Amino acid sequence: MITGELKSKVDRIWDTMWSGGISNPLSVIEQLTYLLFIKRLDELHTLISSIRW
Repeated sequence: MITGELKSKVDRIWDTMWSGGISNPLSVIEQLTYLLFIKRLDELHTLISSIRW
């Protein structure tokens, strides 16, 4: 069982998804996966850009 700060963060994410109309847990996981993938792409792009200059 998770508690404390981590639980609060998970609850905030769930509340945000729920208020945005996504109530299916699988859909929430899918959307989070997309966001993490896009974030990683952005980090890699930033890293590559900084190496070139």
